[in-house]
Amino acid sequence: MAEQTEQFIVGFIRGSHGVAGNMKVESTSGETEHFYSMKEVTLRDGKTGDSKLCKVESVDEGAGTLYLKLAGIDTPEDVRKLNGWQIVVPRKYAKKLGKNEWYIEDLKNCVLNFYPEQDKDGLAVWTAPAVGKAVTVGTITDVIEGGSGNLLEVLLAENCEELAQNVRFDSNGKVRKVLVPFNPQFVRNVDVKNKCIQLMHLWILE
Repeated sequence: MAEQTEQFIVGFIRGSHGVAGNMKVESTSGETEHFYSMKEVTLRDGKTGDSKLCKVESVDEGAGTLYLKLAGIDTPEDVRKLNGWQIVVPRKYAKKLGKNEWYIEDLKNCVLNFYPEQDKDGLAVWTAPAVGKAVTVGTITDVIEGGSGNLLEVLLAENCEELAQNVRFDSNGKVRKVLVPFNPQFVRNVDVKNKCIQLMHLWILE
């Protein structure tokens, strides 16, 4: 069985340009240099999961906009059908990471851990049985762009039932997802190798 290659979202299709099927692309990292080394990309509908593999014919930039031409996409109508689709590539074609940068795909499925003895501001109430040890309070399912920065989407774990009554479930009895700002005030010690991140304050889950 062939080893599955890790895939990363590097951009989104944001409209057509001209009449030959060129598409406007939004880079997820804000940088564009890594697009010039791509030979082929996968286009994926984030809602349905539908995808198609396309060869890259050209990459160009103008007026602060990145333009991409893919084989088999030759008209503005072709591009409009793909508007909003993700541009997905293997890790080797993704942007090289700088300090304190992580791929969204690497953050997904990381567990969010809290250490009961760490919160000294009196805002958190926690009666975990393993005092001094990490308690997993949830799993990161996605990273969402917010107005003031990225947000971690967290599916709460069973341990959250000890935090407050019904904190883990919504009014319909479904397991809740909460959004945690992805900044050092709320999360630290990001360890994608071991798939864990430290939560700094419990009250953000309520």
